[in-house]
Amino acid sequence: MTSRRVDWHYPAPLEEAVLLRRYKRFLADVEREDGSVLTVHCANPGSMRSCSEPGSKVRIRDAGNPKRKLSHDLEQIRAGRAWVCVNTAVPNRVVGAALRAGRIRELAGFPAVRAEVADGHGSRFDFLLEDGERRCWVEVKNVTLKRGTEAQFPDAVTARGLKHLDALADLRAQGDRAVMLYLISRADVRSFRPAWDIDPAYAGALGRVVGAGVEVLPLRAIVTPVGVGAGPALPYHLGHA
Repeated sequence: MTSRRVDWHYPAPLEEAVLLRRYKRFLADVEREDGSVLTVHCANPGSMRSCSEPGSKVRIRDAGNPKRKLSHDLEQIRAGRAWVCVNTAVPNRVVGAALRAGRIRELAGFPAVRAEVADGHGSRFDFLLEDGERRCWVEVKNVTLKRGTEAQFPDAVTARGLKHLDALADLRAQGDRAVMLYLISRADVRSFRPAWDIDPAYAGALGRVVGAGVEVLPLRAIVTPVGVGAGPALPYHLGHA
């Protein structure tokens, strides 16, 4: 895998280690190559089921901030044959870079790309794309859960995600495009589906807002040791498995 397929590069090299445990949601202990144990920050509020098995290979990164209590971030975990991007701050950086470079075909044709834009009704979205009076709102979610050959979201109940779906439907009703973009950090899946058993309210709402015109765009992430890219779209299914 070459860096030519990467939209966003890590600002510092990644270091390989072994996951000992992930706990208290935002902490993980890893064993480095020299045998020392390091506690790192895990920027992922989800359950990380299917990609947090003790003994898995991981990639960590020095955050470069001497004032931080935890010097390193947990960036990637090896799950089966796939490296999974588990840092939920990364997808927005990847998608933002890909949008500005015009590398997401389904969202091309918008010369203006703004990040973290409020809709004026209490919600804030990851991106607003504009071309004159044409507007397209984009919300991005990181997908790490794998079941069989499917990627699924969410891996834990998400009230915030549900709110975003309803707000996207409202924006679509006002005449704007509204896109729910899932960056799927799994090279070992073939399609996407909402996780009905984990969060039936979210899964049901996704089907409802799609019926109201909200677009679903599951993109396969290209995860490498030097960065992450936004790859091709995957098929999706909205019903129960």
